[in-house]
Amino acid sequence: MPRDTLTRAQIVAAAIELLDAEGLEGLNMRALGARLGAAATAVYWHVGSKDDLIALAGDEAWNEIALPAVTPGDWRTAATSMATDLYAMLTRHPWLLQAFGSFLVFGPGKARHDDHTLAIYEAAGFRGAEVDRAATTVFTFVLGNALAPAAAASLRRRLGREGGDGEEQLREQMEKVREVAAQFPRLRARLRTAAAAYAAAPDGTFELGLEAILDGLEARLIAHRTPSKRAQRARPRRGRRDRPRRSIACSRPGPVSRGSRSSLPPTRMAAR
Repeated sequence: MPRDTLTRAQIVAAAIELLDAEGLEGLNMRALGARLGAAATAVYWHVGSKDDLIALAGDEAWNEIALPAVTPGDWRTAATSMATDLYAMLTRHPWLLQAFGSFLVFGPGKARHDDHTLAIYEAAGFRGAEVDRAATTVFTFVLGNALAPAAAASLRRRLGREGGDGEEQLREQMEKVREVAAQFPRLRARLRTAAAAYAAAPDGTFELGLEAILDGLEARLIAHRTPSKRAQRARPRRGRRDRPRRSIACSRPGPVSRGSRSSLPPTRMAAR
């Protein structure tokens, strides 16, 4: 494809397909040009460099996440939707997790996602830095869960590049892992379950964890609101009898007659 008929959008879409199949280590301009039917120089002309292309592809992936409506009374539905969509996007594009550690991936796509996420936690009732803490707590939980399938995909590719069937080589290595695990009773009991697969977890693990985090954030909101309301209800109203009396020690002394000894302070009386 000639340079003037290529578009940046076409290049980015092809790069995402190549990255999904081969990971970061499999992306090069020659392979990408072959997919597009163009020379590598034509690709460089549109995107500048490989680093720039990875940043563009990564930012485009963030646009796949839908932005749910934000309502103060039902913020959890929006928060759950955003977190679930983020997890699905990261498992579709596991190379993006690799890119976080080596490339600055931030553009309109990610900014759109981040801004809407903050709006959800503002609608929930968080304020100031608490908004960012709540959003970051959920975000890092999603990243941690998406790391397992990303690691599995990366390992299979590496084993495959070393020769042979990557899936078969992984099974052979997992047999050695099982031999070690069989020496520990709780691990041994799980060897025949889905959790025994490499980087695997029981079904529903992500959903349970997300629900637990949102439960904790909601409880935090309730705990912060409740004391202030109780304090307002419990605050006593001062009446005339509750007003503080003027201290005798602070009162201005009046004239003392010679025949009125009892009006003097005890120390003065003793001195007389």
